[in-house]
Amino acid sequence: MIRQPDDAPRHVVATSAEADTVLRRLARDGWTARAGFALPDPSWDVGAAHLLLHGRISDDDLETAQLAVLAAARGAGVVAVCDPESAAGRALIDDLSRLGPVHRGIDGTDTIANLIPEQRALLDRLAAGDTIAAAAAAEFLSLRTANRRIAEARALFGVRTTREAVLAYLRQRQRSPD
Repeated sequence: MIRQPDDAPRHVVATSAEADTVLRRLARDGWTARAGFALPDPSWDVGAAHLLLHGRISDDDLETAQLAVLAAARGAGVVAVCDPESAAGRALIDDLSRLGPVHRGIDGTDTIANLIPEQRALLDRLAAGDTIAAAAAAEFLSLRTANRRIAEARALFGVRTTREAVLAYLRQRQRSPD
């Protein structure tokens, strides 16, 4: 089956951590990730190759945004890290939307929706003042598993420390009613 450009995934995300999450998910679905938006294949339709191009588009880099749109039009998947409010970000989203749906963020949702229940429970306990060890024991998890879950949450939020992850979690939880 030849893929049509509207079948290819198109994601615009704000952080490299979100891009990594999307790239991992799409790699599990059979897409081959490659950095940059320039296509090496001279043939027009590259959809059958399941090629997923990714990279950062700076606020004033319209040329790279155009390369990303051309790649999407030729059937490649695109994961772009950019500020959606910048000139390049707005142009990219507008142009990609003409080809089909554009997912903003991870699956077009907020980060909290992508947390697994264990991560939410651990973050809730950490926000209440528990240590990771106490939170792990209360949730019947090993300390190693709890540390892994918190590390995954840090990556989803695009932060380096557990404290920053808890603060990001609390901010998003305030914004989105559950």
